Amino acid sequence: MRTALYTLASLCLSAGAVQADTYSAEVWADNWFEMRINGAQVAEDSVPITTERSFNAERFTFDAEPPFVIGLVAKDFKQNDTGLEYIGTPRQQMGDGGIIVQIKDAAGQTAVVSDAAWQCLVIHTAPLDKTCEAEKDPVAGAGVCAFDISPEPEGWDTAGFDASDWPQAHVYTEAEVSPKMGYDEIDWADTAELIWGPDLEQSNTVLCRLMVE
Repeated sequence: MRTALYTLASLCLSAGAVQADTYSAEVWADNWFEMRINGAQVAEDSVPITTERSFNAERFTFDAEPPFVIGLVAKDFKQNDTGLEYIGTPRQQMGDGGIIVQIKDAAGQTAVVSDAAWQCLVIHTAPLDKTCEAEKDPVAGAGVCAFDISPEPEGWDTAGFDASDWPQAHVYTEAEVSPKMGYDEIDWADTAELIWGPDLEQSNTVLCRLMVE
């Protein structure tokens, strides 16, 4: 009986694997991203987050069976928890982020785009006071250079997670994000939008998720 049950389970699993669809994704990020499907990583930005001005687009494929959850970790470059870059130079400033996604099915039809339907939670905000940008000796966590950081919620990128209290993604225009270096290499769908947390400069690490039915 156990053998029969095991065989039946194996057949069901095999059938599920056969039914999985292949998707092709295109992502542009300022500066870095990781994509997960149902909690499993399917892509990571090829340029490390430690690289200044790492603007680039990535193309990749993944297999998934709807419904599934897309989990997107997006990070803007920062030197430390002040949220600043080019610290100690005349260019010292807050960085600004932005990400855009489009995913096509095996037939080449647009299946998913980044837009206001996504939910995005900021887990690293810095500096909390934007005047930190002008500090001569900015120290993370001190004075106007305070920051707020929290860990990734457990299971946030899976279907069983309750994201009902997560805010919707904030949508930005090309003029606001000024995407460059790779962005123009992709023919974006008219419905694909640049998204991020509530502030392009202060939102440094953003978790975005979408349930694909």
